[in-house]
Amino acid sequence: MKQPTFAIYTLGCKLNYSESSDLSRQLVNAGFSYAEHPDYIILNSCAVTAVAEKKARNLVAHLHREYPDSQIVVTGCYAALRPKEIQQWPGVVATFGNEDKMNVLPFLRGESLPTNPPFFPAFSSSDRTRSFLKIQDGCDYHCTYCTVWRARGESRSDNIEHVLHEIEQIHSMGIKEINLTGVNLGDFGRKNGTNFYELLQAIEKQDSGIRIRISSIEPNLLTDEIIALAAESRMIMPHFHIPLQSASDRVLGLMRRRYQRDLYAHKVAKIKELMPHACIAMDIIAGFPTETEEEFADGLEWLEALPISYLHVFTYSRRPNTIAAEMVGQIPSPVKKDRTNRLLALSEAKKHIFYNSHIGETRPVLLESESKNNWMFGFTDNYIKVRIPFDEGKINAIENIVLTEENLELS
Repeated sequence: MKQPTFAIYTLGCKLNYSESSDLSRQLVNAGFSYAEHPDYIILNSCAVTAVAEKKARNLVAHLHREYPDSQIVVTGCYAALRPKEIQQWPGVVATFGNEDKMNVLPFLRGESLPTNPPFFPAFSSSDRTRSFLKIQDGCDYHCTYCTVWRARGESRSDNIEHVLHEIEQIHSMGIKEINLTGVNLGDFGRKNGTNFYELLQAIEKQDSGIRIRISSIEPNLLTDEIIALAAESRMIMPHFHIPLQSASDRVLGLMRRRYQRDLYAHKVAKIKELMPHACIAMDIIAGFPTETEEEFADGLEWLEALPISYLHVFTYSRRPNTIAAEMVGQIPSPVKKDRTNRLLALSEAKKHIFYNSHIGETRPVLLESESKNNWMFGFTDNYIKVRIPFDEGKINAIENIVLTEENLELS
């Protein structure tokens, strides 16, 4: 009997990549194999913006043209939000939302579909250097611009014991770094009678020696005790990704965010007090409905004074079935583009300042297999990208490297 073959394509967030990797392992263990012209193509889709949805549509169309005999299964956020639309696309034979991704394998094997478990654990293993470990999924925060809570469902988490088991398994594979990830990471354990701080404490006690990074965490859920624990830890890296979304308190209210910018500034100040060397990344949306030029300029000035390291800038995307999409006062595209560019310029300036402030320091760098023009790359504990001459023997090694103007990789 011919062994069934597959290929997986992934769009979107780190959560999707961890789930795709886990699904790939399931398929291989079940007797499927990778192939260039596969029987089945699985697309793990994203729907966070209109651009993300367009990428999914274009990719499915391309794959159907390229492999007309392959059966295409679409899963992920786009499949959760618009299954009927996607099922009309040429080549698509089935869709699975995020809560039933675990049903892809039984479907491909022609089996009856099982009842969905409350949480689908996953971690990525395709990169031998680092792994994205999913510990939480879903979101109970219904921000007015966001569709992810609809696509991912209610907040739910793994349990501490299983997370520690997954960390041991990942560590045994020779992987040196784990990025803890989820939709609303700081909400971990709330419905299980635990919390994210208790998980981090347990990881510390486990003392596996693996590097731990905290993925995006809401500022109202990033407690001072989490920050203090990270400051004292050998395992938790001094690297924080804290979404802000707007530097205007009025706009934050319209977004239904659960904090204002003074709280955000307090968290940044606390981190810098205990870890002056820490990297702090921010998410921010440009051009949310009704945002005035005066509010944007005031926010930009406030951001300039805030000691963050760089920004992830998103142009506001009008998403169907969201409150923000129906708001009066939508911002014209040229204005949104201008504000996006001004935020990007600020991010670039912040990044240069942060990188240059560490010149002359010796920091531990986890080196990767990526190579370009005979250089290899890696990240310091505080997420500064460094390059050194390529040496295959140093792949997946942690090296103490003196930071210089020549080896900082700012591009």
